[in-house]
Amino acid sequence: MDFSLSPTATETLERLSAFVSQHVLPKEAEYFASLQGGGDFRKWKQPTVMEQLKAQAKAAGLWNLFLPDSEQGTGLSTLDYASVAEAMGHSALLPEVFNCNAPDSGNMEVLHRYGSPEQKERWLRPLLAGEIRSGFAMTEPDVASSDATNIAATATIVGDEVICRGRKWWCSGLGHPHCRVLIFMGVSLPDAPKHQRHSMVLVPIDAPGVRIERMLPVFGGYDEPFGHGEVTFDDVRVPLSNLIAGPGRGFEIAQGRLGPGRIHHCMRAIGAAERALQLLCERASVRTAFGKPLAELGGNLDVIADARMQIEQARLLVLKTAWLIDRVGAKAAMSEISQIKVIAPQVACRVIDAAIQIHGGLGVSSDVPLTALYAYARVLRIADGPDEVHRALVGKLELRRHQLGKDRA
Repeated sequence: MDFSLSPTATETLERLSAFVSQHVLPKEAEYFASLQGGGDFRKWKQPTVMEQLKAQAKAAGLWNLFLPDSEQGTGLSTLDYASVAEAMGHSALLPEVFNCNAPDSGNMEVLHRYGSPEQKERWLRPLLAGEIRSGFAMTEPDVASSDATNIAATATIVGDEVICRGRKWWCSGLGHPHCRVLIFMGVSLPDAPKHQRHSMVLVPIDAPGVRIERMLPVFGGYDEPFGHGEVTFDDVRVPLSNLIAGPGRGFEIAQGRLGPGRIHHCMRAIGAAERALQLLCERASVRTAFGKPLAELGGNLDVIADARMQIEQARLLVLKTAWLIDRVGAKAAMSEISQIKVIAPQVACRVIDAAIQIHGGLGVSSDVPLTALYAYARVLRIADGPDEVHRALVGKLELRRHQLGKDRA
């Protein structure tokens, strides 16, 4: 296996790293200071500094880096983009700065791969330009959505319309002031095989019957200005042309969306762990207690060593998975995708937690980014499928592999 970056990826990563150091990290404090705070998303505003950084990134050609299409993106392979995604994990600002933030990147991939010309012109074009934001409405409060066949919301086709009914929550991106459209998943064909019942539908956020109930806090924070909301779809009628790809193709679209998306999330988690380890080492080197630097106290050297080894192991597994996706496709790399989805967030949680501990009271404050990094990593152990679901899939595929080997013997 060769994990070498292409010349394009190497040059992109160098420019991105320089841009982050020069433009973004010095603006982190200003960005967070400009947020309103609280759960009333109607008062949320897009920080001016973010729009300035986005304009600079676009002018620098550091834009839509996630999209493998060479005309609308940068043409980076999954393996190439993995290292870029890791670099974007160092700060909560970075994915949006480069127009690579979830759920917009996943929604853009859906529209790029499955959208009609009309859908691409109305929604994909402004998303690619960073002019609007979007949300993803899949998870429901009343069913265990880790088993997506449980999803009970409906997307009923009546004549030339689709009627959407149901309640969703953890709808990421819902609270953003620039959010204009949601991708809604619901049952269209209740009598079809269970993986061919659901459809994905584009629903404008201002469509009659769309009612945002509240934003949901994560560890007491609201992830402003994006938010994760609860929203009711009360007989929302949209044109049949808003159906993505066709009725019953929701699971197919979801699987196409989630494979590369999990690479992005896992590499950002590793980037978050790297930033945490950097802060940990800096703190342990300059902070003294009982007459010694913290690095020389207790088992802190072991903590630092374990963090480095765990990060390296996780990174290699994610790079292997990206390499496989590029060569055999996401479906053939299902086990590896689930493996990294378990490993990378867990490693990030452990490393960030160790960094918080070294920082003491400072670590749980907002003066350093550790709590925000930890919240991202911890939520990732649930988002896009909880650890238990991914472990079950890895186990089943492993047993199947061994059984096939016995059958051939």
